[in-house]
Amino acid sequence: MDMQRNTLADLIAAREQSGKLYHEFLRLPTMSAGLYQLAVGASDPQQPHTEDELYYIVQGRAQLQVGQEQVPVAPGSLVFVAANVDHRFHSITEDLSVLVFFAPAEYSQSSQSSQSSQSSRH
Repeated sequence: MDMQRNTLADLIAAREQSGKLYHEFLRLPTMSAGLYQLAVGASDPQQPHTEDELYYIVQGRAQLQVGQEQVPVAPGSLVFVAANVDHRFHSITEDLSVLVFFAPAEYSQSSQSSQSSQSSRH
């Protein structure tokens, strides 16, 4: 693949159609990317990942717990989380839309298959 183009509106529609909180829209051996959405007051069910992760907050406001640290996030926030570090969003005060980037691709460093990771990911 030389290029892939997406719009945020298309990603949101695909995520909503899937009925899941997370919609992966790009997967290569070296990286993967997806859209993660949580509503105001929602609980974030994610578990630590086996890959490094970068969050870009597109819309919404919340707190992100990374290890023992609490980080406020808002549109434009960019947060790196190292592999295997416990983290989750909480205190969501505005519906949250987050672009998530994994390197290498999500769960490529674990024994879980891509299919099971997408159903239990976020």
